[in-house]
Amino acid sequence: MSEALKEISPFTQELIRQLRAIDQFGNWSRLSDEEVLTKIYVKTKEDLKEIPIIADIDEILIGQIKMIFKAVALQFERKTGVMCNVVMEMSHEGFGRCIVIAGRIVLVDKYFKDAHRFSFRTIEKLYEEGDKYLAQSFATYEQYKPCIKGDE
Repeated sequence: MSEALKEISPFTQELIRQLRAIDQFGNWSRLSDEEVLTKIYVKTKEDLKEIPIIADIDEILIGQIKMIFKAVALQFERKTGVMCNVVMEMSHEGFGRCIVIAGRIVLVDKYFKDAHRFSFRTIEKLYEEGDKYLAQSFATYEQYKPCIKGDE
């Protein structure tokens, strides 16, 4: 693991691991981790102007969005030992939702509208959003954990 990875958040480390794992042909091997994340998740206002307001979402983008929530789920599992599932339902028009579930507890619930335009303005916003989801998942689990005693 590189020195830069040791300094970044657990969410970001996991997202990078996931992205590197799907690069089976090594297309991104010459790019830094930040360059890969920027290429996939960061779009400027000019980039968004080129994307039509009404369009169908492709499976690759759905997978890239889901990967953010899979990174949250995997980090949650590592820290707590509680297995998580990521469920994503998306219409071809880009409307849908993604949830992260641990047992009977919904840790993260995100609704999407116009998912074909999904992006972050800066790489820092991606980091913040992922860290927020991870912190939210820990807080939600701790809040509702007493409700599931005996169900496990």
